[in-house]
Amino acid sequence: MRSSNPVFSRRGFSRDNGYAGFNTAPQAGGAAVGTQGNPYATGNPYAQPGAGGNPYAQNPYAQNPYGQDVQHGAPQAPVATGNRMTMDDVVMRSAMTLGTVVVGAVLAWALLPVSSTSYGLAIGAALIAFVLAMVQSFKRKASPALILSYAAFEGVFLGVISEMFNSQWSGAPFQAVLGTMAVSGATLLVYKAGWVRVTARYARIGMTIALAFVLVMAVNLLLVVFGVAEDGGLRSMGPLGAIVGILAIVLGAFFLTLDFKQIEDGIAYGAPREESWLAAFGLTMTLVWIYIEMLRLVAIFSGDD
Repeated sequence: MRSSNPVFSRRGFSRDNGYAGFNTAPQAGGAAVGTQGNPYATGNPYAQPGAGGNPYAQNPYAQNPYGQDVQHGAPQAPVATGNRMTMDDVVMRSAMTLGTVVVGAVLAWALLPVSSTSYGLAIGAALIAFVLAMVQSFKRKASPALILSYAAFEGVFLGVISEMFNSQWSGAPFQAVLGTMAVSGATLLVYKAGWVRVTARYARIGMTIALAFVLVMAVNLLLVVFGVAEDGGLRSMGPLGAIVGILAIVLGAFFLTLDFKQIEDGIAYGAPREESWLAAFGLTMTLVWIYIEMLRLVAIFSGDD
């Protein structure tokens, strides 16, 4: 089962014990590794069938994070850890990516007054950000330039729409930021406390709901564009729109749990440091999702004032 975030789509939920893994595949010596006390006995999560071991390794014996010979299950000398992803790497890259979003948003808010022109620029920035995100998602390796460019254009889009919402519902962006922080913090707390166990079944159910939600929203958009549904249809600014918005935020929290698990597994498995850029990219996309939905929800509950 693949992650909700396109950036993590190559890392599937595949370990036999139900936890999230990274394209985990049994290989020669896997059983012997398990007998040494490895809790992830299905083998190196970065191993690929037929690849002869870790694709990041310089040789088939170089990168097993648990110090085992992946070919024969024999102990080996500890490997160098200088190029492995750490939590500090993830935090730093996430701060850079989210900081770029914030800078782009602040500049757009300050330099682009509310008008039809700025709205057009926001749509253009959103489309460019989408294209950059898709390009990065299908690349085999992280491209910091692409990721930061995505963040910059996403920031322009968020800055313009935030200013538009603020002009009609004063303080809505600030409340949306607080709401996003609250949802993210609560999700992290629930995840770290073990109240949510990210398993293959959990991911399958959540992704089924998420795909159904996206499909329904796409159909709703078409109905609105062709005038079949009025006032935004399911995305109206009334009670129905509020229910849909709450569901979208819950789905955003679900995406965060998958992101947290992917990051946790990447650190545990000794993923290369460049993977921290992909982690930051995935978190940024999820947080942008939650912020936009939170912004709409704040506006709905604020009424027409």
